[in-house]
Amino acid sequence: MDLFMTMCLLPVFYVFFCICRSVLQWRDQGCYMLAYECYKAPVDRKLDTDSSARVVLRNKNLGLEEYRFLFKTIVSSGLGEETYGPRTVIEGREDCSTLADAHLEMSEIIFDTLDKLFARTGVSPSEIDILVVNVSLFSPIPSLTSCIINRYKMREDIKVFNLSGMGCSASLVAVDLVQHLFKTYKESFAIVVSTESMGPHWYKGKEKSMLLSNCLFRAGGCSMLFTNNRALKHRAIFSLKCLVRTHLGSSDEAYECCKQIEDEQGFLGFRLTKSLTKAAAQAFTTNLRVLVPKVLPVRELLRHFIVALQQAKTDSLELDAVGSYLDFKAGVDHFCIHPGGRAVIDGVGKGLRLSEYDLEPARMALHRFGNTSAGGLWYVLGYMEAKKRLKKGDRILMISFGAGFKCNNCVWEVLRDLDGGNVWKDCIDSYPPKTLVNPFVEKYNWINDEYLSFVRLDLDI
Repeated sequence: MDLFMTMCLLPVFYVFFCICRSVLQWRDQGCYMLAYECYKAPVDRKLDTDSSARVVLRNKNLGLEEYRFLFKTIVSSGLGEETYGPRTVIEGREDCSTLADAHLEMSEIIFDTLDKLFARTGVSPSEIDILVVNVSLFSPIPSLTSCIINRYKMREDIKVFNLSGMGCSASLVAVDLVQHLFKTYKESFAIVVSTESMGPHWYKGKEKSMLLSNCLFRAGGCSMLFTNNRALKHRAIFSLKCLVRTHLGSSDEAYECCKQIEDEQGFLGFRLTKSLTKAAAQAFTTNLRVLVPKVLPVRELLRHFIVALQQAKTDSLELDAVGSYLDFKAGVDHFCIHPGGRAVIDGVGKGLRLSEYDLEPARMALHRFGNTSAGGLWYVLGYMEAKKRLKKGDRILMISFGAGFKCNNCVWEVLRDLDGGNVWKDCIDSYPPKTLVNPFVEKYNWINDEYLSFVRLDLDI
């Protein structure tokens, strides 16, 4: 009889053991952000409209039509007068940027943000277990991770990863990598550095689809510190709830819409085509199919299902149609949208039926710092924090797009009230400004005068 009871209880104990092990493993797989630091360049690196005009006019490869296109784009881009340009461009050396310039640009951003991150958290560089750096356009030898390890004399067994060519959405790719590594490495610290090399990749040709990047992209970046140690959860500011990655690289149209190429004259640049918004809409739609059930409550999913059945089916691939009939505010409190450009912010806002209050952080990050590529999301997050919007228990939906074509989205939970001592602290009181209209619209309106079509524009600036 005892043997029979033992045989019966063994499966029960085994199941109980498996459940306990799974629960303990789940508890140890959290991903907590302890702090983040965004980069703010020196005042002498500011690239306002006047400075941008001088940069444009000294490009002798441009003609009148290109001048008109660029000035129209600059004054309507949504960028303000306080963004920062690469040092080589500010100094007028965009035609002769060197490898040393590229290293200096990366060192300024990376080491400035890491120094502040270590000082803020009290975590020593020797305690870091995982290091991930994402810079799409610059991958030197030794690698950028090696530069960081050498500077801070980090441990020999640190796990390092360099992500290149991943575009504006690389930051969340890096976070996803860290989250997966945390499943193997217990009670670890991880650092993610997200920035972009701008100076050596400033486009010097005249193709309109490639000139756009000069108008939108600016210098910036961010370093973040993560841990999966539950004992440090009380020090964390955010907890990662879910992250969904979508990649449309198998579609030729999506693959080609954001691409680094050489133009017919041999000038290297970054081409943005008209297919970009279509690719973004398609990637965003695919991503939401996986993300929405993880974010929204059941009642909202049921309501959406009923409404969708009553509405005529549409095959629209416009960005401002994505998310129709869904009420994201039923499961999300704040929206952190990649500040890639005004059209992207407007499209996502219209598709998700967001208010101007919801879109304000992305618009202001674009206005103050420009499109800082993979670092852009964290300037948006910083604005929310500086405005003291983030309260304990709030949920933040991060939405990012990048070359490939990719859409990577995630949800963070705020672990404590945040009061905003970050990169925005010196200027947050002046935001949002009374108007976003470019103050130089009238000054450069002469470029649109029709009589210029009959004369040669020969400016020496």
